[in-house]
Amino acid sequence: MTYLRILVAPLALLLSACITLGPDYDRQQSTQWETEPKVWQEPLPHEGEQVTLVSWWAQFNDPVLIELVEQSQKQSNSMAQAALRIAQSRALLITADGAALPVLNATGGISRGTYQLGGPVIVATTAQAQLQAGWEIDLFGGLARGSEAARARLAAQVANWHEARISVAADTASLYTNFRGCEQLSQLARADAQSRAQTARLTQELAQTGFQSPAVAALARASAAEGQSRAVAQRAECDLLIKALVALTAIPEPELRSQLVKGTRVLPKPAMPIVNRIPAQVLVQRPDVAAAERELAAASADIGVREAERFPRLSLLGNIGPLSFESAAGSISATSWSIGPSLSLPIFDGGRRAANVETAKIAYEVAATHYRTQARRAVKEVEEALVRLDSLNQRESESLKASQGYRESLQAAQDRYKFGLSSILDLEETRRLSVNADNILAIVRRERVSAYIALYRAVGGGWEARDLASVTRAVQQNPSDILTGKLQ
Repeated sequence: MTYLRILVAPLALLLSACITLGPDYDRQQSTQWETEPKVWQEPLPHEGEQVTLVSWWAQFNDPVLIELVEQSQKQSNSMAQAALRIAQSRALLITADGAALPVLNATGGISRGTYQLGGPVIVATTAQAQLQAGWEIDLFGGLARGSEAARARLAAQVANWHEARISVAADTASLYTNFRGCEQLSQLARADAQSRAQTARLTQELAQTGFQSPAVAALARASAAEGQSRAVAQRAECDLLIKALVALTAIPEPELRSQLVKGTRVLPKPAMPIVNRIPAQVLVQRPDVAAAERELAAASADIGVREAERFPRLSLLGNIGPLSFESAAGSISATSWSIGPSLSLPIFDGGRRAANVETAKIAYEVAATHYRTQARRAVKEVEEALVRLDSLNQRESESLKASQGYRESLQAAQDRYKFGLSSILDLEETRRLSVNADNILAIVRRERVSAYIALYRAVGGGWEARDLASVTRAVQQNPSDILTGKLQ
């Protein structure tokens, strides 16, 4: 007991004197940047009304879209890769946490050989079993900083998984919206082709009775052929979009086509995404920015890890176990044990450890630059989405007026042509303007929905950084949830 007290007393003093090297990470200070905007430069839809994004897709009131988004997320390779990176980071965290805990190993062995202990040579069998223990005392906080870095990197990978999930949902919704818009354009192209064909038949009848020249009839037939060609091309574009949805969702094409029939030519109607009045609120709402911030925290902790490597390392080592020695002359049994500290002092390494510290500091600056880049990009994407949305909101009303006006003009031109009061050239010019206006209106409406989706994506897609800690804890407790898709 006396020897044990002699060993434990200085050990307790060393533990009480443990310090943690490296900078203490300050999130608020580390994530500040000089040119951070205070307000949005573009008008906010609905004055920045707070609307939750968690169930935003459900507000489209489009079951087909919801099903496609869910299916694409299940089949997403990017989400699967992000989930595997989470599992990898979790394993690294366990390794980092385990480095600060005692290690216990069992060893055993048996051997037979000759021995000479000051007398004749004897043949004996030696058997020994031991429990070996080791514990590195974290004198300078290197192990604690390693755990801190690993925990931050796990949170970063969780945020990256959310980013992949949001991207897949937005890509699926954009593709689905383009398909519905394509259906509308295809319907317009078919209606235009039918109208041209009807005009061609009427013109052919008039030419046969001598009321129109063969040249006019030929022009009408050419116009009908052109309209049919446009209809075929538009239908092919819609088929290509279906192929893209099949690749994204892995739904068999016949099954997907039957699902898409449920909402034919109906554009989804999204609710207004959340856009806070202050850009800084968006920065904590985007998973890519949160991931960059966690990587910055990990880089800060890495500095402490490298600095601790330049100082002495203290370990407490011990072993205990039975020993037996058997020979023809007799046998001996005993129990051996030992305990004591082991101190490693770095003396000369050619500047390697100092260079590692400098490398870690540079890596921190790189991470800080990356964070600022991600933050600026987040603000830029929101501003761009606001510009597009505001422009499309205004364009839709004007495009609707143009479409209605040209449609009335086309109807009047068709009536005049039937009664021989205008030429087919006037009719075709009016038709061209009307078709163009209808197409522009359909495209603007499609792009307006796409702009809502882009804004949803730009502001973080319903994910918030305050959820990161709870989700990270859930991953630590049950990592299989995120790999099997249970974690949403």
